[in-house]
Amino acid sequence: MTYKTILAVMESPTQAGGFLDYAVEIVRSFDAHVIGLHAETVNPTPIIAPMEIPDPISIQSLQDMAEKRSAELGEIFRKRAEREGLSHEWRKIVSASGFAGSSVIDSARSCDLIIAPQVSPDAPGDARADFESFLFESGRPVLLVPHVDKVAKPFNRVMVAWNGSREAARATFDALPFLKKAGEVEIFSVNPHDSNDQESGLTGAEIAATLARHGVNVTATSAHADKAKAATIIENRLSDNSVDLLVMGAYTHSRLWELLFGGVTRTLLESMTAATLMSR
Repeated sequence: MTYKTILAVMESPTQAGGFLDYAVEIVRSFDAHVIGLHAETVNPTPIIAPMEIPDPISIQSLQDMAEKRSAELGEIFRKRAEREGLSHEWRKIVSASGFAGSSVIDSARSCDLIIAPQVSPDAPGDARADFESFLFESGRPVLLVPHVDKVAKPFNRVMVAWNGSREAARATFDALPFLKKAGEVEIFSVNPHDSNDQESGLTGAEIAATLARHGVNVTATSAHADKAKAATIIENRLSDNSVDLLVMGAYTHSRLWELLFGGVTRTLLESMTAATLMSR
């Protein structure tokens, strides 16, 4: 397994720095084809009161602004890809639904891996909802790059947050190309408070043995969550071990943004001290 078609999501011109550095290095390391994508949301049609009819001047202005942003991002992406000698293409999609549109999700579902920036905490609620829904409705593994990372670095130390769930298993095997390239991989299990039906340490040892057969340099460790929340324990482990990449399952139970990310998933995505690969 490898990544041969990678989708790089472009949100803003500031991505000319660390985010594109990450994308370029990953595309080059897997000798992959990269698709740059930007989905622009055109605001609802402005209405002229009191007749409540569409305002053609405002509509055209919004359309022009959307086209200008898309063109700017496309130029940034193409120049970098050409300079690096990458196999590439650019896609822009301007619609009322933005990243939630079906054409955007269809593009993502044809790729091996999606690389996207960490969702900005300053983004409007609706925009964040559309973007997050796109990432997890795509059905593909998503590599999120933290805003704090300004320079790309190799994923030498990788930690898999393991709890034996379907989502964790999916993420682990989706990340296998990265795991095989890493110098050190740790399967880290946090024992839940009320888990009597399975021992997370045992399941961590089993997945570690499976990965070892793929040639992964892997160890399995566990911790207890009796005095601290699981997210805090994982964050501390990331910091203490200088982890470059976190692999974990994404747990979603509702399409509403307020419930899209729950518990450990939401906490880790808001802090993001390391690049994070997620699947569901």
